[in-house]
Amino acid sequence: MAKPSRQTVRDLRRNSRGAVLQQLYFNGPMSRQALGTATGLSSGSISTIVAELAGEGLVEDAGTVDSDGGRPRNLLRVRPGCACLIGVDVGETRVRVELFDLGLTELARYERPLEGRGHDVASVVRHIADGVAAVVARADVPDELLLGVGVGVPGIVERGSGDGAVVHGQTIGWDAVPLESLLRTSVALPPGARLFIENGAKTLGRAEMWFGGGQGASDAAIVLFGSGVGACVVTGGTIMGGTHSSAAEWGHTVVQVRGRRCRCGSRGCLEAYAGAEALIQRWREAGGALPPDADEESAVTAMIAAAFPQDGAAPDPVAVAVLDETAEYLGAGLANLINLYNPERILLGGWAGLQLAPYMLDAVRGHATAYALRHPAGQVVIEPGRLGPDAVTVGAATLPLAEFFARGGRRDAPVAEADLVPERTGWRAVAGAQV
Repeated sequence: MAKPSRQTVRDLRRNSRGAVLQQLYFNGPMSRQALGTATGLSSGSISTIVAELAGEGLVEDAGTVDSDGGRPRNLLRVRPGCACLIGVDVGETRVRVELFDLGLTELARYERPLEGRGHDVASVVRHIADGVAAVVARADVPDELLLGVGVGVPGIVERGSGDGAVVHGQTIGWDAVPLESLLRTSVALPPGARLFIENGAKTLGRAEMWFGGGQGASDAAIVLFGSGVGACVVTGGTIMGGTHSSAAEWGHTVVQVRGRRCRCGSRGCLEAYAGAEALIQRWREAGGALPPDADEESAVTAMIAAAFPQDGAAPDPVAVAVLDETAEYLGAGLANLINLYNPERILLGGWAGLQLAPYMLDAVRGHATAYALRHPAGQVVIEPGRLGPDAVTVGAATLPLAEFFARGGRRDAPVAEADLVPERTGWRAVAGAQV
């Protein structure tokens, strides 16, 4: 027996406003007539909602379009300057904070490097707090325009405790860190602005699915290849995960029994062979000449230059051999994703993945095909991510953006807590108009 709907008139109004905003955001500019067709709302409801949204400064005119034999139709769009969002990337080598308008145009940026294994919790919290204050001040954002802050972090994000989101980041030395509680007491946010914490590979995946190479795909895997490796898995249009948000911890699947020691403490993990940190370590062990005091990014750049010299010099055979081995391990790891999830698309992102893709992606594709089952391997497309190195911060900023839609564009609108959890809502529920 079907359960009766418990939605109130207020819920229906909020959901209708959210549906109009989503359509205009992802598919705009649109006419009122097109909005009615896309949302299933009556012309009267569309007129009322559009008038409300325009009166609140959320929607604006965007010109006209000719109609078939009738008067030109006015087009509408979401006004980019009506709100701002902050995305934070707590990476392996730095903390990056970016302020965006609602159209995700960058307005201000703040970065601080993390020295060595510098994931001291107090330092990271201070960098985030300083970064949020700095970008808001630089862009001179009024308090009422800031919707919230999304933070992408390495490791497992556990929700449901009294302290809010707790982070288990084994590879960075974080054991049940109550990050949400710490940030709420350290980051100065105006009333109504909310804080969200998510696994960094998942924020990368959200960004690519909403705005990048994942658009239109129902089943995909988005790989974050940085100091380590992780993956966001999307099945049936929904990002996998729940209360324990770990992006599948693909980097810690075993690819070599009794293999190399991984920084997580186990042996033979994919990350021990395919992450940038392991890549550099293996090059050094094989006799590679690293620049003095090189950080990870400059070391990977040096390795690429040695393997693929641009001055006509002979390639360094050691660098070539390590990169070839890395391509094979990465391909084998992708084959595991292919066999387990049958994705239509695999996107390679992260700073190291984007840097290495032009030189090794063809080899990675070949190894993935060789190690995967023939049928699913024949269905998948493997390509670089399209959003560049800032994809994690863009994805983090979509966390308050999703809530903006769920609340129908109103900060104070009541909404069920379950509707604010991205994995339960699913990206299709927010960006479904794109598919």
